[in-house]
Amino acid sequence: MNGTNVSSAILTRLAGELEELTPEARKAATYVLENPRDVGVSTVREIAEAANVKPNTVVRMARQVGFEGYDDFRDPFREAIRAGAADFPDRARLLQDIQKQGDMGGLYADMVQGALRNIEDTFSAISADALQAAAQDIWNARNVFVLGVGINNANARNFTYLASTGMKSFHTIPRAGSTPMDDLAWADERDVLIAMTSKPFRAEVVETVSIAKDQGLTVIALSDSPASPIMRAADHMFQVSVETPQFFPSSVSIIALLETLLSFVIATASDEIVERVETFHARRHQLGLYHSDDT
Repeated sequence: MNGTNVSSAILTRLAGELEELTPEARKAATYVLENPRDVGVSTVREIAEAANVKPNTVVRMARQVGFEGYDDFRDPFREAIRAGAADFPDRARLLQDIQKQGDMGGLYADMVQGALRNIEDTFSAISADALQAAAQDIWNARNVFVLGVGINNANARNFTYLASTGMKSFHTIPRAGSTPMDDLAWADERDVLIAMTSKPFRAEVVETVSIAKDQGLTVIALSDSPASPIMRAADHMFQVSVETPQFFPSSVSIIALLETLLSFVIATASDEIVERVETFHARRHQLGLYHSDDT
């Protein structure tokens, strides 16, 4: 059904009653069955126009399968989009529809609840022992390569930046003008690769993880599915929840997990890490990088 498995009970019911509908209502039902994703992001008039029927025909169709009207019928399809069972353009259209209806308060609540739920779902499935084992490999590594493309590139750079306050061996890839595969050309079993990607999985990340394994690197994978190609190849795997009402995957749980992982690295590190952080910040003060009200 065009890739969506949410609201399948409604679609099954609609298909079962297709022959009981009037010819016009059957046209509307057929359109919905063939284009279920359109329901969650379309008004009754838009569906009617696409099905070449009158709006009240669409309403009668919705009532035929047990709903009070089109809005009630549409709600499960909207929830499917909010839960991530739709492509990026569908989610963008949903946000626009919410704004047109003046329902920004509902969007606000959905965003907050989604962020909190992602944090809870992510950390409830990850043990401290698993984080400590990954942190130990990171601290013992010669080099740590942090790979993220698209929106995850910013997450990778943020992690590397924070780590650089006390450690020198962290590198965000791909570097400017390079490819992640080239950046690992001289890496081996003494090095670690932290890779992240979520559905739809980025091909260059999957390929780089495969190359890293062939070269003997320890791979730490962050992804939103245990079936992710990078998870299957990883030495340490962490499943993150990235669901959101917006049209791109949420980074909230990824950032939180990376910050937590880094805190474990620092806790695992030798005492010299404290001196390095102090030296780093002392030099920043010396160079006047921090604002001061003192005159």
